This record gives sequence, structure tokens and C-alpha cells, in this order.
Amino acid sequence: MKIIVFGATGATGAEVLKQAKERGLDVTAFVRDPAKLPDHSPFIQGDATDRQAVHEALQGQDAVISCLGASGLGKTTQLSTMTGHILSGMQLQGARSIHYVASAGIDHEITGFQGKLAQFILRNVLKDHREAVSLIKDSGFRYTIARPMQLINGPFTGEYRTHPASIPEGGKKISRADVAHFLLESLDHDAYANASIGLSY
Repeated sequence: MKIIVFGATGATGAEVLKQAKERGLDVTAFVRDPAKLPDHSPFIQGDATDRQAVHEALQGQDAVISCLGASGLGKTTQLSTMTGHILSGMQLQGARSIHYVASAGIDHEITGFQGKLAQFILRNVLKDHREAVSLIKDSGFRYTIARPMQLINGPFTGEYRTHPASIPEGGKKISRADVAHFLLESLDHDAYANASIGLSY
């Protein structure tokens, strides 16, 4: 299986690359600035807002892991636009699955004050994530949506919890390393096929 990672120089994407290489997987990073990558990481240089560049990068790839993020908290269609480019490229080039990092809160699943605060502060980003996820679900490709709670820097533990409809009870945080582990597990884990999974400790 050939895997391409979008958002590979971000904190979560870098963890995906690291763990994929540790597993011996055939992984390529799609990046604007290759200088930000670890040495000897296979890469394709380009910008995810460039439709043609995305389409060309997907040639020969089987699976997409998207760790793309929005820049800022203002109104945006960045995520849904970039996801649309990825999906049309997958259709053109014959890729089979997409594994997308969204955020807890896209389904209004965080309750209480924390949920209200997230919906207010992150309203624009969550809206864009929802639109991207809708495109993915309507695409016909096998997909996994990761909905992590607050992302933190920390080691891989393998002790995170998952929930197929909401978020794990009492969950607050999860490390980027554990989110990366989940994404790689979802590549061939049927329980995560065509599912949106909440993640936390």
C-alpha cells in the first residue's frame, strides 16, 4: 500500500510520517517546504490549495492521510477546498481510501460548558471541517474520520479510547502521537471503515 500524507510538516502529520516509517510503510509527504521534513523522507513538493499539484501527487497512491489544518480561527473554506482537491484527485488517479483528522465538536458531541465554548471559539474551523467531512462521506471512497479531543504533545501510549458516535466518556485530551497511531491502524482496520471516531484518553 502506498500512502501520501497531507499536512506532513504539522505536529500530527510529522508523527504519522515517523510512525509509518517505523512500520516500514511506503509513505510520501506532500509538503510546501521540504526543508521542514526529517532527512531522507520521500516527498512531493506542492501546495494543497493547488488542484493540479494535488492531482499529480496522487498518481500511484492507494491511501490518503490528511492532517491539514486551518490557519487561524476566522471564516474559511481552506479545509473543504483542499479536501475537494484531494477527492477529485483520488477519483482521477484511482486511490482507494482517505483518513482525515477533523476535531471533536464537528457533530456537536461535546456537552456542557466545554462544548459551548468549543462551538463558539472554533465555530469557523468546525464549520469548515463539517463541510470537508460531508464531501468525504459523499465521495464513495472508503474513509475514516478522526475526531480527537484537545491535541497535546506527548509520547505514544496506545492507551487511548475510541467512540463511534460521540467522544469517550470523560475524555479531555489525546497526544498527537496516539492520533497518528489511530490513523495508521485505520488503514486496514475494518471496524474503522466508513466511520467517524471520537478519540481521547
